[in-house]
Amino acid sequence: MKGFEGFIFDLDGTVADSLYVWKEVDRKFFKRRDMEVPKGYEEKINAMSFEQAAIYTKEEFGIKESIDKIKKEWFSDAVYEYSNNVKFKEKAKEYIEYIKKQNFKTALCTASPKELYEPFLKNRNSQYLFDVIVSGQEVNKNKSFPDIYLMTAQRLNIPPSKCVVFEDISSAVLGAKKAGMYTVGVFDEANKFDTEKLKKEADKFIFNFTEIY
Repeated sequence: MKGFEGFIFDLDGTVADSLYVWKEVDRKFFKRRDMEVPKGYEEKINAMSFEQAAIYTKEEFGIKESIDKIKKEWFSDAVYEYSNNVKFKEKAKEYIEYIKKQNFKTALCTASPKELYEPFLKNRNSQYLFDVIVSGQEVNKNKSFPDIYLMTAQRLNIPPSKCVVFEDISSAVLGAKKAGMYTVGVFDEANKFDTEKLKKEADKFIFNFTEIY
């Protein structure tokens, strides 16, 4: 893609085939409380940071544990998967490597906390892929707002208009567009309910990275 200087990638569902982890984490979390995963729960928390999702879950479903205990429970179920089993989506890693070889700057912009993205990158020797990493822990708003994208562009030292963002959900695409960035929607099976809206909102849509690499 010509005319851009910064390439910003979401992690979960975009470059990492990881959203199955959250289905499993959700299933175990609610099963321990003799509950089924509430209808629409995944869609509701998709664009939230880890902290925001824990607050929402506690308040909405009357979970007695503290926010910290909820997050620790999620961590214990998720960290192992991110460390050992989560893989890059097809050709995603190769595409990012290609971008870097062209001397463009790259960033990981994720709602996930460092306790998850760090072992994922480390255990795959992939820390070198990104010049900048910005987590949802660093902002007070979710990805439907432009804040995290503007912070990422600032750290890359690139104007937002010169950045392209890869995201797998429409709400995040809208947040990136509010930041004045070009957006690429990336299909993910776990978010197929959102595909038509993602196609409509994103400037470009791809089913996978083999289409551009």
